[in-house]
Amino acid sequence: MNKKLTALLAVSSVTIAALTGCGSGQSAKTESTKTESPKTESTAASLDQSGEAGITDAEKKVEGDLELALFQGGYGADYWEEIISRFEEKYPDVHVNYKINPKIGDLIRPQIISGDVPDLIYHNMGQSDGVVLGLIKDKELLELTDLFEENALDKEEKLKDIMLAGKLESKAYAPYGDGKIYLAPLNTSPTGLIYNKALFEEKGWEVPETWDEFFALGDVAKEDGRALITFPGIYPTYCENFLNTSIADAAGMDALNDIFDYKEGSFSNDKVMQVLKNIEKIKTGGYLMDGSTGLNHTQSQSEMMLGKALFIPNGTWIENEMKDAPRENEENFEFALLPGLKLNADDPDFVSTSIEQLSIPKNAKNPEAAKEFIRFIYTDDSVRLFGEKAQGMIAVKGATDLVKEYFTPGMNNMFSVLSDESVTTYSPAYQTPPANAKFNKNMIYENGLLPVLNGEMDAEAWAAFTEKGFASLREDLASENK
Repeated sequence: MNKKLTALLAVSSVTIAALTGCGSGQSAKTESTKTESPKTESTAASLDQSGEAGITDAEKKVEGDLELALFQGGYGADYWEEIISRFEEKYPDVHVNYKINPKIGDLIRPQIISGDVPDLIYHNMGQSDGVVLGLIKDKELLELTDLFEENALDKEEKLKDIMLAGKLESKAYAPYGDGKIYLAPLNTSPTGLIYNKALFEEKGWEVPETWDEFFALGDVAKEDGRALITFPGIYPTYCENFLNTSIADAAGMDALNDIFDYKEGSFSNDKVMQVLKNIEKIKTGGYLMDGSTGLNHTQSQSEMMLGKALFIPNGTWIENEMKDAPRENEENFEFALLPGLKLNADDPDFVSTSIEQLSIPKNAKNPEAAKEFIRFIYTDDSVRLFGEKAQGMIAVKGATDLVKEYFTPGMNNMFSVLSDESVTTYSPAYQTPPANAKFNKNMIYENGLLPVLNGEMDAEAWAAFTEKGFASLREDLASENK
């Protein structure tokens, strides 16, 4: 293992706007290390409908030990334990060894430094331990483009064609900008503006698509004694994905990628400025709930749920995080999600989704078995199992229907945006700044959006501040690469 990688693995840096949500930290258990996988029963159907463990034409003959390193967060361990058991039943010549732990990056770092890498890693590039990010920066991951050219195990379609539109093109999975895939999506979860669907139906209000419709609804809300929107002013980065999606809707994905790469002029072009001015109008037009800038995430979420504001920037984790919180109408309340707001009704539709990634180190001892395990994860029955056991959705087309029976009405409402074929998903991935950089992407919100919504800064000053920060980052990156 080269010295550069060893140094990178020792550094913690969060550079990916991976909104994994508050749920990613729930009920973490102690480390599990597999010796014999339990053969448990599930309400989900067996992956081998015939009950036999033979290899079909679609499957590959794989064998040997397969070592998995799995992050344990809000999705728990139950899905992994059962899917591993089923994989071993289907592929009897493979013996799976696995570790699952909330600090999996810290556990496998010594292995990676010594060259004894796991065969497959479930861990995000945005985690603070920097392990996967280090592997990416040093190009120590196996290219997976060929895997996605193969057929799915349970249908006559290539893997790339069953993935949600836009996923594989994101830098979160094709990190070098050359179209080659090095990380595989696991689950996906949309983010945007959360609202109470039941209230809208009760009032006969249409969900806005454009900024003009949004503000028109705000005027109606004022007459009903409600604010249009609130947000957690103590944590303004909650607005990140709603803003990014609105920029993509207005200016296109290339323009948003330019922002992720800190390109000159990317945060001040005409389309972006229109979006920023609409953010400013939330304050100047009196559409922001009073006191929002002093609230934390749960306080602002509570206010929205009590009907004091119609919208709040958030994600699907709000359902579980606020399950015991009071709401305006206990008997008739359903979360739903609006990804972003468009300048014009015919603008394209995008939705920001969280990042959960699978990767195979370049020096894995059993890469073929690891690839087959990824194909196994993308089967319909695995998707159902993930919905049942983890209350999550794997990033494939049709997953919303497959997991529907395991989700609440509110969860189904929020995830339904992913079943709309006119909507393109993306996962934000900012270029990694040097450790000593004076500017970071969080400052766009903490030192830009927040003062705008406090009435202390206008959209032009916000854009100028961010452009100056981007210039500083470009200088830092140039110095780092010398």
